[in-house]
Amino acid sequence: MNGSPGPSRQPPHNLVPSRCFGLLTPEHLEGPWLGKTAAGTCGGKWDWGKVADGWGPCCFATRSGSPPVGKVAAADASNPLSSRLKALVLSTLQQESDHKVSLSLAQLAAVILKYETVEKWPQVFQLIHPLPAFWLQVGLLLLHCALEADPDVFSSHSTELLRLFHQTLNSQDQPAALYYSLRSLTTLVSPCFPFLSLLTTPKQTQASEAMEVFDELMETEVGIIVQHFPAVFGFCLEVASNPALGNTLRVKALSCISFFIKFKGRAILRHKLLSPTLNALFPIMSAEPPPGQMDAEDEQAEEDMEDRAEVQTPKHYAAQVVDMLALHLPPEKLFPHLTPLMEPALLSPNPYHRKAGLMCLAVLAEGCGDHIRKKHLKPMLQVVCQALSDENQVVRNAALFALGQFSENLQPDIAEYADDIMHLLLRYLEGVHPGHTSHLAKAYYALENFVENLEGKIEPYLPALMERMLTTLSSPSSPRTKELAISAIGAIAQAARQSLLPYFETIMKHLREYLLTIREDLRPVQIQSTETLSVLASTMPKEAFLPLAEECCQLGLDICEKVDDSDLRKCAYSLFGSLSCVMEDSMAPYLPRITTLLLYTIKSTEGIEVRMCRARRTFSYFGSRTEGRFHVPACSVATRPSCSPHWDGWGGETRSQPEPAWKGLIGCGESTSGGSGVPPGPNTLLPFQCPHISVRKSAFEALGNFCISLSTLCKRDPSEPQASGLQKLLSLVLPVYIKGIRQDKERQLVMGVLEMLEKVLKSCQQQALQEPGRLAELCQVIREVLEKKVTACSSSPLPRSSSSRSPIQAEYDLMLLEYAGEVMPTLAKVAGGEAFAPYFAGFLPQFLNKLKPSCTCAEKSFAVGAMAETIDALGPASAPFVPRLLPVLMGAARDADREVRSNAIYGLGVLAQQSGAAMHEHYPKLLGLFSNVISQERKNRVADNVCGAIARMVMTHPEGVPIGQVFPALIRSLPLKEDFEEYKTVFHCISFIYEHDPQLVSLKSLQAVTMFLGKLSTRSPAEFQTAVVSLSPEASSSIHTALRSA
Repeated sequence: MNGSPGPSRQPPHNLVPSRCFGLLTPEHLEGPWLGKTAAGTCGGKWDWGKVADGWGPCCFATRSGSPPVGKVAAADASNPLSSRLKALVLSTLQQESDHKVSLSLAQLAAVILKYETVEKWPQVFQLIHPLPAFWLQVGLLLLHCALEADPDVFSSHSTELLRLFHQTLNSQDQPAALYYSLRSLTTLVSPCFPFLSLLTTPKQTQASEAMEVFDELMETEVGIIVQHFPAVFGFCLEVASNPALGNTLRVKALSCISFFIKFKGRAILRHKLLSPTLNALFPIMSAEPPPGQMDAEDEQAEEDMEDRAEVQTPKHYAAQVVDMLALHLPPEKLFPHLTPLMEPALLSPNPYHRKAGLMCLAVLAEGCGDHIRKKHLKPMLQVVCQALSDENQVVRNAALFALGQFSENLQPDIAEYADDIMHLLLRYLEGVHPGHTSHLAKAYYALENFVENLEGKIEPYLPALMERMLTTLSSPSSPRTKELAISAIGAIAQAARQSLLPYFETIMKHLREYLLTIREDLRPVQIQSTETLSVLASTMPKEAFLPLAEECCQLGLDICEKVDDSDLRKCAYSLFGSLSCVMEDSMAPYLPRITTLLLYTIKSTEGIEVRMCRARRTFSYFGSRTEGRFHVPACSVATRPSCSPHWDGWGGETRSQPEPAWKGLIGCGESTSGGSGVPPGPNTLLPFQCPHISVRKSAFEALGNFCISLSTLCKRDPSEPQASGLQKLLSLVLPVYIKGIRQDKERQLVMGVLEMLEKVLKSCQQQALQEPGRLAELCQVIREVLEKKVTACSSSPLPRSSSSRSPIQAEYDLMLLEYAGEVMPTLAKVAGGEAFAPYFAGFLPQFLNKLKPSCTCAEKSFAVGAMAETIDALGPASAPFVPRLLPVLMGAARDADREVRSNAIYGLGVLAQQSGAAMHEHYPKLLGLFSNVISQERKNRVADNVCGAIARMVMTHPEGVPIGQVFPALIRSLPLKEDFEEYKTVFHCISFIYEHDPQLVSLKSLQAVTMFLGKLSTRSPAEFQTAVVSLSPEASSSIHTALRSA
């Protein structure tokens, strides 16, 4: 049969079933509703064995002058088809000039081909081979649709297709042919990147879509893209750097670069592309806006900024690329290339160059935080603080953003500069014009991020802060200004907690005014007031908030049931979680209504936006971040919900409702003993399908908290039904956790799952490992993380140098390993040392491999710390590991890095304590090492750990320690300087010596101890009381007697 039959081959109309043909009159053919009517009359009711007798309507409709009719008719023909109908489809496709109809026919042909296969329809190949220009485009359109419907449909003809694409990609005068060739290649393989440049000028939108081939190859066929990586990457840099091209295409190129960094960071270094990348990004970031305009985030009024907030620009996306570099490359590799660009920019007379330099500082704070804290914090912070006084508002805005990021990611070190920073921020707030709400919001952003992480160090600044906020609420000002002040009160409460109690009554007086408002213009203030109320509920002393709890609970229910505002409902969900901590069992009457609301929201899709096109991913400053996006901490039961300022990018995507719903459910499950907060079925719990990382993370957290709540209930009521229910829940949750750790792509989420797994193990203890094989499964997934075999570790480690065998990695990659390492001691304690020892032997090579001389200090510190904590958890079962661990730890105790030395000395102490007789012969060696260390260390954590290690040795094997010499030295080392957790060990040691051999404790030493204890009880009363309570009654009584007589 000819592949292009003419119209003369159509059958007579009397072969058409009469009831369907009656609908296809000329009057109806012009109506857009025809197809639906015909389909409803005939669809699914014909005798498809005789379908050849009924294809006349399709033929008639495809020749209709109405494109909608042709399109609908084509779509309605998707049933088993005869060879005559297949011929008609190809014939009509070649003759049709309307693109919509051609697309529908091509999609119809693709469906046919999917079921008929190429072998049964060889005429398709005749159409897609190079022909005159128009037919070639039609053929490629058909090929594109067929490959989208089923990428494997041409699997047996890949050679022919590659030959075809080799020809069509050289059709430089046919953009449409290029476009459909590249889109087809998204599902196949080919070195298509050189030809994309031919589309960039005439067809920029199509070029942007065609570039998705790179994303697809990176996700599915990494090996293919790697072969052409330098060319692909260079092409994207060229497009992104070309100011003559449109923003959409340049942003897409930057998006591809960001994608490459995430999945193939190693290749960037191997091909020496880091320097070209940064050299290309800096001019983009420092570009000035058109004359007479400003960047959206620098507008004075937020209304002007929000009008442009959804528009992505290359400048903003370039900052995200630097952020991705910081997250996925090691600082040791990034900083030498970035510093020579940042320093001149920060000193430039051009304000937009200074802004670009500050933006770089800001985005480095998260991914390179540890590196900055250790080596660059003071000079970088000085630069940012000086920029707050810059003459140009553009620079001051960027400085505020940088300070906010520093405050969030460089704790606790940055808190040491609190005096200078608080003075600058309060003075800055005083100087901002109230009408410039955009600038005011930026200042509040920096202030909130800084104060909420100060914890107890906020107390000296509390009067000035609260005076500022309460004055703003009392004086006439715009709703936005009041909203920002209320948000700041939430941040202050998060740090101050009970210290805010003197201001609590006044705060509530102001909040009531807005919590009950019905004015639409005050809705944002009402939302923020509800958020701050939930923070106050979780931070104020229980006895202070309890009288308001029921009223607040009813307020939350009224909001959910009577106000149609999704943002307000989110805040109510968070309020429920906070109130559950205050009300506990008295919340039971409200739980049925609350859990119904929360579960409904979790199951619904409202607020969840699924983006189908990567080019439309949003990027924003001061907005929410999964990985690589700037953020302000999200609302939760335990942490303050922030009101992030909406810069063009400085305000993020709307958080989907399921996230705060999950968090509210977590709170209800944690704080109520009746189990009413637990979802009724497992399908509600599974978090894998949600596209939002924050929602998935909240779901994983909720799963763990339900286990913890039910475990607590079992301890109160250890009945068989309760224990059985806990086992059923654990048998659901733990496999879900294992799957999430293995398969989720986001490192931050996997860290959260590992953290929650540790909490579940600590709470449920042996019940978590009761199911046969569970310990082995958990150890296996932890090992997979350490070996970087899970999906979140798909980006391979980076080569150190040509002469080094040990790879280095980004800080976030190492952080993921640290979270896995923290699960091991808990597993050892829960399973028991003897049961866990074989698994520890399997983990040990992974840790020893990170102690090579070429490894970074962070890697060594992690490995030594993880081994030390696990040794302590193993107990006596650690004795067989002494021959392997002792030389390693002694070598690490001499390391140049203070943190490595500190962890190693702690490890030696616990090894001596737990291994017993196996370590006795090594005591002289240890004492000699500690003597050398203590003579060199001055007032730091290492000296504190030496005290703790010697104390453990004394209590474990006093015969092996010259106590008469050691005890005075131990006393002289007090008080401890940094590692206050060692106080407990030191006190136990002093008590041990005094009880077993009082003669060794001279009057002078006793006086020194008494004097020290008196100072300690005054300076750190809480810690002191905790340590004293942990002692025996006799020792506690002796200490109290000594203090009274001092």
